[in-house]
Amino acid sequence: MAKVVPGRFTAQMEGPFVVFIIGMRINRRLAVHKWMPVANAMGGMMRELYQHPELGLLGHTSHFNLREITQIQYWRSYEHLENYARKSHNHLSAWKKFNQAVGTDGTVGIFHETYLVDAGKYECLYGNMPVWGLAKAGEHLPAVGKRETARRRLGGENEPAVPSPTQ
Repeated sequence: MAKVVPGRFTAQMEGPFVVFIIGMRINRRLAVHKWMPVANAMGGMMRELYQHPELGLLGHTSHFNLREITQIQYWRSYEHLENYARKSHNHLSAWKKFNQAVGTDGTVGIFHETYLVDAGKYECLYGNMPVWGLAKAGEHLPAVGKRETARRRLGGENEPAVPSPTQ
């Protein structure tokens, strides 16, 4: 289990970056032979990406529930993400196998969303959390001073400070 870091923190990224949300949904639980290969394929892709940081993945977090597996990934650029999707043997092989085995039969759902984030056009807060999300992909910093409030993290000024427990 990841170590909880007490206090209020935020993240900082240098320059623009990409947030890529990708996942799968099990629509027919008994069709294990259909959804298990989809779930297993992500492991090989993640190993490849972490073994080759030049491919552009900065970090990720994973989430599981009874039907869905979701990853939030942070990429250096859209070009890195697209290059990986279109040229990686691991990804192309998984893509082809999915289309052949599942296609549009409805047993397994897949999804992704891509967000291109300009430098400084994001804000985040982590209170009493392990280093997580964007802070794991970028720099984990105390949320004080110019990083104390959401508006300040987005470049605003004169925003009142966060209320303390004694106020």
